[in-house]
Amino acid sequence: MNLETVLNNRFILALLSVISGVVITLVTQRILGKRGLLTYFVWHSRVGVSADDAIFGIVRVTWNGNVVANLYSSTLELRNESLKDYDNVVVRVFTNDTLLLTERTEILGTTRILEWSAEFSQRLAVQPGAQPTAAQHNLYGRQREYLIPTLNRGQAVRLTFLNAASSDRQPSIWLDILHKGVKVKFRVAHDEFLGAPRPAAALAGAALGVPFLAVVIAMVNTVWIAAALSFLYGLLVVVPGAFSIKLWRWLRELVGG
Repeated sequence: MNLETVLNNRFILALLSVISGVVITLVTQRILGKRGLLTYFVWHSRVGVSADDAIFGIVRVTWNGNVVANLYSSTLELRNESLKDYDNVVVRVFTNDTLLLTERTEILGTTRILEWSAEFSQRLAVQPGAQPTAAQHNLYGRQREYLIPTLNRGQAVRLTFLNAASSDRQPSIWLDILHKGVKVKFRVAHDEFLGAPRPAAALAGAALGVPFLAVVIAMVNTVWIAAALSFLYGLLVVVPGAFSIKLWRWLRELVGG
């Protein structure tokens, strides 16, 4: 049975249309019904260190008059990579190897900042004329909890903490979210190319290189031209990869509304 016979057979065309319609519907429902994914990245930058040197002298980094051995600026960025918008998302920041000091928060693309959750604010509340308890000091240094009123699809939240690591090693700061229909995933921060992570763009470009190579072999008869095209594609492999990722994101948003 050749292609012309298939195209002239109404029954086969109707059957193929039904099958393709079912497949498209199942794929669409799968995309729309998928659990929401929130990813976050963490960057650490050392901004100060206390040291005693017999030749160059003594360096002291202090916070509120207290000496800090290793001072870091740590930035966490939370992104909504799902096809859904979420309301009243509670985000908990926690650590066990550094002391959280001052903070700066922002909802990217807006003029808004994040406020502490009502429960966290209540736990840290101090009556006028009183002093914070030891438990409150410990809570403030090890944990923060914020309320995101609205986290739309594609939107990001950035949290920056000045913190004092308890050892010479780089601190570790984590996010925790308990919200219906949402899972949280930590990802290693990578350099981006055209808005796509460079390793992912390179991998997607390499996958696209297989059909590209097949076309070159089938259509180019001159060996040196085929070799030059393949070499050029290898040099620019992240370009088609990045565009394919952007196309996939666009199709997802088109299907998800």
